[in-house]
Amino acid sequence: MRGGAGLPVGWITGGLAALAVAALLGVSAGAASLSAADIALHLLSLLPFDVRSPLTEREAAVLVELRLPRVVMGAVVGALLATAGGAYQGVFRNPLADPYLLGAASGAGLGATMVIVFGQQFSDSPRALVPVAAFLGALLGVFAAYLLGSAAGGGGTASLVLAGVAVSSFLSAAQTLVQQMEIDELQRIFAWLLGGLGRGGWDDVRLVAPYAVAGLVVLLACGYLLDMLSLGDDKAVSLGLNPAAVRVVVISAASLATAAAVSVSGLIGFVGIVVPHIVRRMVGSSYRAILPVTVLFGGAFLVVVDIVARTLIAPAELPIGVVTAFLGAPFFVLILRTTRHRSI
Repeated sequence: MRGGAGLPVGWITGGLAALAVAALLGVSAGAASLSAADIALHLLSLLPFDVRSPLTEREAAVLVELRLPRVVMGAVVGALLATAGGAYQGVFRNPLADPYLLGAASGAGLGATMVIVFGQQFSDSPRALVPVAAFLGALLGVFAAYLLGSAAGGGGTASLVLAGVAVSSFLSAAQTLVQQMEIDELQRIFAWLLGGLGRGGWDDVRLVAPYAVAGLVVLLACGYLLDMLSLGDDKAVSLGLNPAAVRVVVISAASLATAAAVSVSGLIGFVGIVVPHIVRRMVGSSYRAILPVTVLFGGAFLVVVDIVARTLIAPAELPIGVVTAFLGAPFFVLILRTTRHRSI
């Protein structure tokens, strides 16, 4: 079902299946070997059914307290970053728009770092302030990149990407300056910057859940509006749409989604450019189809990447941001070449 107006039911079903398989692999992979059947029986034993768990107490703790929250967090963060990337591409009508490239991730990183370093001076529970600070930083980064790109070259592909790189570099430099002001927090901040899913467990899931739900609900509801924007501002206005208002809503929701992801996982690049492009090739150009499918395949993608990150050099673990960079950088070059050839 390509380019149609309705939901691509087949691809949504495929996305659910991919997410389920990725989640099963995620909870199975690790030093403690757990079979799919044992995992299923243990999960059923947690429900009001007369089912006995085959896992030992230690195995059950590994599953419930370590692996399950990590898989859930991977699915949530992947869905948020991928959907935000798809929404940015739609609202800017730019195939290279991405939370990482537009300065959203760097801005969110600066905001989160400010709270990590200075939060104790303003709140007894600064951890709860991280998503809010990350959201404000993400908005700052995106709007700065958009304004700079528009002033420099009319908001075209090249100017927007270059503006995003410039803004990201500036915000990263500001973040480095803040880090140097609090040397004792450097290890914690650098670990956060490289990206990871295994730090907070269920606490991080509960922390990010309300922001994730709010961001995804708004973005999914804006699919039809993004389709109208793709026709051009003049056509959208003739259909009764206010393009400026739609852009504010979509950019704010995508920045909230990015900030929510970054606040618990650190900086994980390229998810927002790789997944939406793959999904667009599968389902067509309608954002009513792209965004819901991107949610599912984005979640599945990052769960699988996290499996690679924690098993490739086991018992050591690669930062997940390193793995996505290895996968995403060549993909970005391919997209850049394709975009350039189409513009010639």
